[in-house]
Amino acid sequence: MAAELEPASGAAGQEPQQRPGAGQGRRRRFDRRNWAGLVPYGMGQQRPNHYLEILRTIWENRDQLGYAWRILRDGCCDGCSLGTSGLRDWTIDGIHLCTIRLKMLRLNTMPAVDPRVLEDPAALRRLTSRQLRQLGRLPYPMVWHKGEPGYRRVSWDEALDLVAGRIRRTIDRDPDRLYFYMTSRGMPNEAYFAFQKVARFLGTNNIDNAARICHAPSTSALAKTIGYGATTVSYKDWIGCDLIVLVGTNLANNQPVTTKYLYEAKKAGTRVAVVNPYREEGLERYWVPSSVESALFGTRIMDEFFQINQGGDVAFFNGALKHLVETGRLDHAFIREHTAGFDELAAFLRELSWEELEQSAGTTVAEMRRFAELYAAARTSITVWSMGVTQHRHGTHNVLAISNLALALGRIGKPHCGLVPIRGHSGVQGGAEMGAVPNSYGMGRPVGDPATMEAMKAIWGFEVPARPGLTATAAIDAMSRGEIDVLYSAGGNFLETLPDPAYVRAALERVPVRVFQDIVINPMMLLDPADVNVILPGATRYETPGGVTQTTTERRVIFSPEIPGRRIGEARPEWEIPVRIAERVDPARAHLIRYEGPQQIREDIARTVPLYDGIQHLRKKGDQFQWGGPLLCAGNRFNTPDGKARFVAAPLPEQDVPEGRFRVSTRRGKQFNSMVWDEVDPLTGARRDQVFMAREDAERLGLKDGDPVLLRSDHGEFRGRVRISRIRPGNLQVHWPEGNVLIPMGVCDPYCGEPDYNAICELVPLYQGDAAAAPVAGTPAAP
Repeated sequence: MAAELEPASGAAGQEPQQRPGAGQGRRRRFDRRNWAGLVPYGMGQQRPNHYLEILRTIWENRDQLGYAWRILRDGCCDGCSLGTSGLRDWTIDGIHLCTIRLKMLRLNTMPAVDPRVLEDPAALRRLTSRQLRQLGRLPYPMVWHKGEPGYRRVSWDEALDLVAGRIRRTIDRDPDRLYFYMTSRGMPNEAYFAFQKVARFLGTNNIDNAARICHAPSTSALAKTIGYGATTVSYKDWIGCDLIVLVGTNLANNQPVTTKYLYEAKKAGTRVAVVNPYREEGLERYWVPSSVESALFGTRIMDEFFQINQGGDVAFFNGALKHLVETGRLDHAFIREHTAGFDELAAFLRELSWEELEQSAGTTVAEMRRFAELYAAARTSITVWSMGVTQHRHGTHNVLAISNLALALGRIGKPHCGLVPIRGHSGVQGGAEMGAVPNSYGMGRPVGDPATMEAMKAIWGFEVPARPGLTATAAIDAMSRGEIDVLYSAGGNFLETLPDPAYVRAALERVPVRVFQDIVINPMMLLDPADVNVILPGATRYETPGGVTQTTTERRVIFSPEIPGRRIGEARPEWEIPVRIAERVDPARAHLIRYEGPQQIREDIARTVPLYDGIQHLRKKGDQFQWGGPLLCAGNRFNTPDGKARFVAAPLPEQDVPEGRFRVSTRRGKQFNSMVWDEVDPLTGARRDQVFMAREDAERLGLKDGDPVLLRSDHGEFRGRVRISRIRPGNLQVHWPEGNVLIPMGVCDPYCGEPDYNAICELVPLYQGDAAAAPVAGTPAAP
């Protein structure tokens, strides 16, 4: 997500277009220092088998091999947010392809589901989400009225008229009783923009997307410190960088191609430090299948490891900066000339005791000082983080602490120096920048600002609503109170992505009208209608006439052309469906919302979002530009009122863990967002029900691998089996979304609404024949 501030003068320079694959990495001969071992392809070790995945993909798509190949060869990847044009990117030479994209491929090539299966939703409820997806693509509009046994097929006219009628009735009562939500999986910029414009056309700012559940704290914090809520460097800056710091992330799982970037960086001399509660196998060593050297001998990625508590990031980075302040190892000239607020931050850090920093971080003062010395000794550094940093009630403070450290050494706006909140899904970066959020009409257009509202009226021809809308979590609370009459969900699955699934289910059941725009059957569709449920089948990006665009983590806006191949029933482009509904809601003003194709939408985006000027010229494979240029804040120009970066103190979180309890966090396995692919994660060998526990804790409690246990929070219970792992003592991890039952709804970061995906739990051993047992003491080990 990008910061919702006006762009600084001259900050919108765009990199000239260049061919994909024009990477800047230095090539070297084989270097044994980075080898993970001498066994070819790590045979016999726990690891993904990429070549087997390729064979499985070929078999899975055997009925549409030509179409599948064209998607890979010519399309922009709909997986994570690294971004491609076909099989090439702009960072490294060679093929850009990963298991995530291969697993996603079948969603685009599979045939249609038999619509008759939706006539019996009760039978479908017995299937998992994975089994529902495998039934096939949604081909036709369908409607399920209260009192009827299930869905029935209808025409597009009937479906659109029905939805338009219910929306018209709702906005006549109160437009804010209407709510839009969008997924980040595969959704292009044009769809995000069309949806958010429709919401404002109908009189509400109640629109949100999955970006908030990933990186809202990154946007919130970076907007305060540098004026942009986006990655400040390009991927090619990783190669040649002295030090890359990975915090709260597992790139090998969520963005596998980055392991090739790290492989190339290691060959160029880069060191990699990892700050994490769990020593991730995929960050320790990885076999990059497209590199002969790495495929044969693996790549040792991690050079230094700093193990902290879950949620200990703000204390760890505050401690590192406190040491540098005390020793004077700072970029004093940069601080003096290009920043504000440092004296206040330094005073705050001096008041923090090392004892409280150790207790909160879960590590020693020696380790914090060791990291600080490593960081200061590097001439250039890039810090990369993900949801291990952001998905906390204090996520904004975590990111502030990371940003403060980088600014104190002048590590922003220079080659090989910067901050990277790496995105997990192809639509995350563009979703918020297009304005599909409750507090922005588009990047740089804050909701409610009078001058902005006048500008929007001049561009769009209608007045936009002033009151900020509801975040996704706030909307669930509103649904629970009976304050939402129409939910329009485009691909979202609240039942498996938000905390407290029982509460979420009860809230959804109170919504009279539920509209589901999707490409496959979604568990939310199977809830009994309070009034009516409507299914509207969407087309994928590859099926959209006129092509669409995606924005990557490095702010690169890439064109993805329409790909010839199988088309599914009567599915329509994602952007078109809400537009046609809005035209029917208000025919007298329909001309103000009408689009005839995605090219018109791109022209509207260019008018509305200044930094996206240039998107209207993207028309064919390979067309792209990078908003803000290769480096944000280049030349020490920050997007703040006075052009200076800001130091902002990050207080330590209140995280007292009662004696006998553990910190419990959620992690990903073999999955993409809530789409679980397999029961076993090939990186760790862990099953979905396993509880990651430190050996020290297990031995103290008399537990061994495979023992059944119960985790009990103040909110819910989770049954699983012990997996002895290399995790910080006093901390446990369970897979997401299964672990959401432990987490209460409504505990969010107060600065941005990010849900907290962590809990404090007691652990109960479950012996054969016992339903439950008394709590076992699980006092966290002292740092």
